[in-house]
Amino acid sequence: MRAHPWLDRFIGLMLITITVLIILRDWHIATWASAVAPIPVVLVVAFFFFEVRFSRKIFVLVGIGLAIWAGATREDWRDIILGGLASSAFIAAFFSALTTLRNAADTSPAIRTCGRYLANQPPGRRYAALTLGGQAFSLLLNYGSIVLLGSLTMASKSNDPNPEVNAHRARRMLLAIQRGFISTLAWSPLSFAVAITTTVIPGATWPKAVLPSLMTGAIVAVVGWFMDTAFKPKFATPPAPREDNGDTIKTVLPLVFLLALLVGSVTFFYITTGFRITGLVTLIVPVIAASWIAIQAPSGRRLTNLGRRARDYTFQDLPNYRSELTLLIMAGFIGSVGGAMLGPIAANSGLDLTQLPTWVILVALVWFIPLTGQLGMNPILSVVLMAPILPSPAALGVTPTAVMVAITAGWTMSGASSPYTATTMLIGNFAGKSAVFVGLRWNGVYTLFTCAVLSVWVVLFSTLQIG
Repeated sequence: MRAHPWLDRFIGLMLITITVLIILRDWHIATWASAVAPIPVVLVVAFFFFEVRFSRKIFVLVGIGLAIWAGATREDWRDIILGGLASSAFIAAFFSALTTLRNAADTSPAIRTCGRYLANQPPGRRYAALTLGGQAFSLLLNYGSIVLLGSLTMASKSNDPNPEVNAHRARRMLLAIQRGFISTLAWSPLSFAVAITTTVIPGATWPKAVLPSLMTGAIVAVVGWFMDTAFKPKFATPPAPREDNGDTIKTVLPLVFLLALLVGSVTFFYITTGFRITGLVTLIVPVIAASWIAIQAPSGRRLTNLGRRARDYTFQDLPNYRSELTLLIMAGFIGSVGGAMLGPIAANSGLDLTQLPTWVILVALVWFIPLTGQLGMNPILSVVLMAPILPSPAALGVTPTAVMVAITAGWTMSGASSPYTATTMLIGNFAGKSAVFVGLRWNGVYTLFTCAVLSVWVVLFSTLQIG
């Protein structure tokens, strides 16, 4: 059901209000912001409920059921529900902030030229170029990186008269893009994997986890490249050579500059302020996006163009993410409230995970999230629901960073294999395949092998006690 224009404007305004309130909270500007943020969250979800498909309505109904359960059985039900709404507010703000960058990139000719350059690399280096490009673009565009590179890939692959060659070429290029994207989930300060995990695991921080998480990303990317090379198809007739469109490596310089600006800004403010990375990102990303939009317009019209784009983004683009936002907001709420409700039940049941060897728990984290992804559970929901049941890192004898590395490794592989994630759905749409086909047929063996390697890595890292 399509919303009325006035309702879109109201929802967009509420989402911007949530983002501003979270910025005020995380930058320690206004202590009252935390108490106010749940109000617009409830309003947004209430209006979204009547606009999204039934599969999204189920998440809202489950959230309401959990809230009723808490109210009927717990004396601290208010704190539990407000905690869930606080998680939802943060997720809504984080998503709204990140999509400003995608909005700015959508109208950048330099970004499209850079994507075309990567998609038209010769076979010997195309997979690596698209994997690395997928990593870089994902920092700026999030899931939009798959849309952009996927579109350019499908437009550039059909220059061979042999349909079998085109089919294999499309599959390999699309998988390179997908695996490049998911390899950033473990280490990017803009990913929900990092944002959520640092929230639910006490003591876990991005600066401490970034180096080992980069290793996780490298494993995900390198295993993908290895399997692509090892199982490269052989053709009786060599594929037709690619056409040179004249683009050079200089076309990637704008992308490199933006990434350096983004990472440099976040790092600088983290060192100087000590604020949480997620709080810094929520403000820094929109500022960079606004500056990028302004310089795209002719001199003299930059402020006018920025105002128009900001209005269109708030009142049109942002409300169009109603399905994604409903899922993310409710996943945060269900996970937070459900975890708070299940924690005492697990404790009273006599379940003591500390009796298990630490390495078993860490390896289980790597596999748990991809497995629950096969059942339709969003990684946010899986992680937030699981976190209260986990023993503390101290009880396990490891650092919080070790637990974070294990969780984000599993989150990453859910993005490759779960048919319910946006990555597999988008890749399937481009390939003309179902998300189940992409997740299990194209990525099934890859997921099993990579999870095995990552299991070894997280155990090895935990024994080193780095971070």
